[in-house]
Amino acid sequence: MSLEDVLNWVEPESIEASLARQIDFDRLPTHVAMIMDGNGRWAAQRGLPRVQGHSAGIDSVRDVVESSARLGIPVVTLYAFSVENWKRPQNEIKTLMGLLKKYLRLELRTLLKNNIRFQVIGREDELADDVRQELEFAQEETKADTGMVFNIALNYGGRTEIVDAARRAIQSNVRANELDETRFAEFLYTSGQPDPDLLIRTSGEMRVSNFLLWQIAYAEIWVTETLWPDFRCRHLFEALLAYQKRNRRYGGIARPAIVG
Repeated sequence: MSLEDVLNWVEPESIEASLARQIDFDRLPTHVAMIMDGNGRWAAQRGLPRVQGHSAGIDSVRDVVESSARLGIPVVTLYAFSVENWKRPQNEIKTLMGLLKKYLRLELRTLLKNNIRFQVIGREDELADDVRQELEFAQEETKADTGMVFNIALNYGGRTEIVDAARRAIQSNVRANELDETRFAEFLYTSGQPDPDLLIRTSGEMRVSNFLLWQIAYAEIWVTETLWPDFRCRHLFEALLAYQKRNRRYGGIARPAIVG
């Protein structure tokens, strides 16, 4: 992807175009993870039911996923539903799962058109049969796509993932002296993928909420006050620019955020 490509799909004199001209396309992160927060507050500010915020957030998912693919970001992971979210009211959970199925049905053609591979990370086997069938179908249909990997973290928890990875290592008869960080990472849900270089959180909350705890060890974190339903490619561009201005230390000497 180049600047010229991006300028072909944003308005010529828009804020997006201005931001795009500042991005170094040779220094994009290889993996961007996002905590989609603020749906409920977005709805409350408008006097709407909470579930309306989740519905509005689907447009943000669509925009961010397509924009990321067009930019050429190799991996994007969105935090959709945590293992703790089962504590929410049943009608809200039902709505969230219904929106997920609707998104997959409506957007599958777009994912295929943009060469996006869809994957689920989390305890997929604990989901309802109808939800799991939709997820499995989308993953099967896009498995040959070679462009961006789009992970959706569903029934996911960072601590749960580490426990599951430990269990897989034990089941694989890995000896203690064979287990280092590289080997252990092979048992994570994200096995074979680069760790996130950039973690984005919307709605201004300053916490990681049990998300990719192993993988974000050295990720740059960017927080915006923007609520998720209002998040668009402009905000993604802002996050990328902020990321590219930082020096990544990895516990040692500072070095520029050159990763891709």
